[in-house]
Amino acid sequence: MRVLLVGAGGVGTAIARIAARRPFFDEMVVADYDLTRAQAAVASVGDRRFRAERVDASDPAAVVALLGRTGCDVLLNATDPRFVMPLFEAAAEAGATYLDMAMSLSEPHPDAPYEKPGVKLGDAQFARHEAWLGRQALALVGMGVEPGLSDVFARYAADELFDEIDEIGVRDGANLTVDGYEFAPSFNIWTTIEECLNPPVVWEAGRGWFTTAPFSEPEVFDFPEGIGPVQCVNVEHEEVLLIPRWVGARRVTFKYGLGEEFIRTLRTLHQIGLDRTDGVIVPGPAGPVTVSPRDVVAASLPDPATLGARMRGKTCAGTWVRGSKDGAPREVYLYHVVDNDWSMAEYGCQAVVWQTAINPVVALELLATGVWTGAGVLGPEAFPAQPFLDLLTGYGSPWGLREQTGVREPVSL
Repeated sequence: MRVLLVGAGGVGTAIARIAARRPFFDEMVVADYDLTRAQAAVASVGDRRFRAERVDASDPAAVVALLGRTGCDVLLNATDPRFVMPLFEAAAEAGATYLDMAMSLSEPHPDAPYEKPGVKLGDAQFARHEAWLGRQALALVGMGVEPGLSDVFARYAADELFDEIDEIGVRDGANLTVDGYEFAPSFNIWTTIEECLNPPVVWEAGRGWFTTAPFSEPEVFDFPEGIGPVQCVNVEHEEVLLIPRWVGARRVTFKYGLGEEFIRTLRTLHQIGLDRTDGVIVPGPAGPVTVSPRDVVAASLPDPATLGARMRGKTCAGTWVRGSKDGAPREVYLYHVVDNDWSMAEYGCQAVVWQTAINPVVALELLATGVWTGAGVLGPEAFPAQPFLDLLTGYGSPWGLREQTGVREPVSL
């Protein structure tokens, strides 16, 4: 296997450092618009199987040419969601296997954004399923931690833990703090704004997908391994668009543990228009220039990949499932916790980006060894979960399962 990794930011660098410890691939080409960033990621692993290239992820022709020149048969997308479709299409044209960790962008319904979905996350990719299937090529979409590992947990619950499932709810929370910053998101702020301020999607049997207002249905969820209670709210996320396609459940939700202060900050950004992606004209030294307000916010905040040394605490990704087994009610939380002190000491990567990065590497190894096979545009739920969870543990990053007894309570905002 020869892998073209596009994106050498925090997650891309963590992918390289994790993959460098595994023997399943022959070469990994790390490519970024900023060649020095790609070179830094390669230098950090000290492995001859890695080399750096420059590529513009928004230019499919350039990506196709790079795939051809390097002989890579897999494209792993570690960029933000704006570049999903150019890279997805480039992989299709080149005949390469494709993996990503976030799916094609949504567009709110023009008339009823908080009732009906418009263009849903991943719609543009799933529209190409038959074309990928016809070529017997695989696009494995949403293979990060959330989406990704959370979807694997949903499949495992359906296969091993339940006879019937009433609800699957992905719940993400942390107790992370960053020394010296009042507001310093631990993940890409562009993506965070996108998913938190778009209308959240919920799926229900008999109703299908529908939307609600941002930050709806607040609850306090008690996270394991010392993280404790965190306020969680509905957020737009790919799991709700993926899980119902392969796993039977009566309801699917995604709730993010943002906390009141983070929610207030995001609402303020929205109120004053700083979440917008379309350009606004502002004065510049050489005359008026057009800038995206959201890009200005991102440029004003610290790079999440650089925060590890200042970060304290743990992050938890997991899937809460409620249903029945052998005629008795059951409720569980399957989870994966990463301690920032551990990920920094072991890999030099902060916890959130490391937790995202390990999952596509595990998936690549399962594909390389033939344990996972498939064609078309598929989510993680389309594959058997047990081999993934076993290999994740084999990477030195075990997962957990907690039987639930009264660990959630609704709150008012």
